[in-house]
Amino acid sequence: MIKPSSKTNFVPLHFERNHMELNLLSAISPVDGRYRRQTAVLAPYFSEFGLIQYRVRVEIEYFIALCEIPLKPLASFPTGAFVDLRNLYLQFSEADAQWIKEKEKITNHDVKAVEYFIKEKMLSLSEKHGDLSAYVEFIHFGLTSQDINNSAIPMSIAEAHHNVILPTYISVIEILSSYAKDWKDIPLLAHTHGQPASPTRLGKEVMVFVERLNRQLDLLAQIPFTGKFGGATGNFNAHQVAFPDINWPQFAAKLHSNLGIVRSKYTTQIEHYDNLAAYFDGLKRLNTILIDLSRDVWQYISMGYFKQKIKEGEIGSSAMPHKVNPIDFENAEGNLALSNATFEFLSAKLPISRLQRDLTDSTVLRNVGMPLAHTLIALNSLQKGLGKLELNESKITQDLEDNWVVIAEAIQTVLRRESYPKPYEALKDLTRHHGKIDQAVFHQFIDGLAVSEAIKNELKLISPFNFVGRDEN
Repeated sequence: MIKPSSKTNFVPLHFERNHMELNLLSAISPVDGRYRRQTAVLAPYFSEFGLIQYRVRVEIEYFIALCEIPLKPLASFPTGAFVDLRNLYLQFSEADAQWIKEKEKITNHDVKAVEYFIKEKMLSLSEKHGDLSAYVEFIHFGLTSQDINNSAIPMSIAEAHHNVILPTYISVIEILSSYAKDWKDIPLLAHTHGQPASPTRLGKEVMVFVERLNRQLDLLAQIPFTGKFGGATGNFNAHQVAFPDINWPQFAAKLHSNLGIVRSKYTTQIEHYDNLAAYFDGLKRLNTILIDLSRDVWQYISMGYFKQKIKEGEIGSSAMPHKVNPIDFENAEGNLALSNATFEFLSAKLPISRLQRDLTDSTVLRNVGMPLAHTLIALNSLQKGLGKLELNESKITQDLEDNWVVIAEAIQTVLRRESYPKPYEALKDLTRHHGKIDQAVFHQFIDGLAVSEAIKNELKLISPFNFVGRDEN
């Protein structure tokens, strides 16, 4: 056995003394450390604080919905207290969250701690609204913790999506759309298999990504954010035995609709997560398109078609002063790939649960904010990188000028139209057995063709700068 070196026994002093506080420098995940400035906007949705607040919100709205049926024992509950109850989540504080976490140490159950928090707060409202002790046991009435979690988590994802994630995707698309318009008439040497190919237009190549992204957003919009609300095994067992005359499925569907999500009718103790998996797969497809974009822009920068605006004081390389690295596109690619790996895991794991319940989804769901955070970092990097691009038209023009060979397709196609014998072979012999191919070589070739002067003149008008096809519009 190899004995460990004494160097491997080194423990950083702060950790050895257990003095290192959690901050931007000590966070294990860069999402909460290095990139905190970018990802803090997601904290209200996916932090421990955020999850607790969403749970309180679901519990409160459920209780109020019971009062509004009205459930007979709650018919006399003072409706004026609804505002104060809703303020428990609208004005939820770190002190409130800490109270719940301390209670959880005793209960060893996170949702039960939320229940006790609300009950205590409700009792404290008795001075204002009269004795409310008769109503407190209808907090979390007939529920399992997954009614709360499987409502709170899809709510948090839905609201994060609409408030943060979707607008950031759209911002990237808007930048691309603007470039597509600005560059719609810029001829560009295309490359297929890494080789010069029939020219295209830069604006059209950008529109390829705009269309792909927009189509995937359209598909994503069709996926509902769904949740579960139906008791211990999804059948409203407790509700039905206590109040058999109430249409509990209808009640739950309305509750979820008011919370901004859609209730899944047939579930076990937990939501089946199929739609959540579809959502993650949709984001994965969007991110894959953006990886493709990042690599293409990276390549265009390396080819000199784009320059990058230099920010005063910025350093491209610690060793080579001349370099301005395409770091924003590399950062985006890395974070998109990391996001997709996690999305793939989540979409494969979450829909699977043993019989009516196991807990493997519980710990996994706590990580849904991570791939969304890396996606957000990537989208921000893309916006930054795209904003730094400067078109290098001289390099684009020079590459077209150096590759007259690409009009061979155009010439042989016109000759086919004119029933010229073996036009492909004639152009093949010219382009593969000749040295430097330029305009003069083509014009000499055209002059030797047995075609009319009108056709020769037509062929001589073709150049790498105008052989760019047509706009879709």
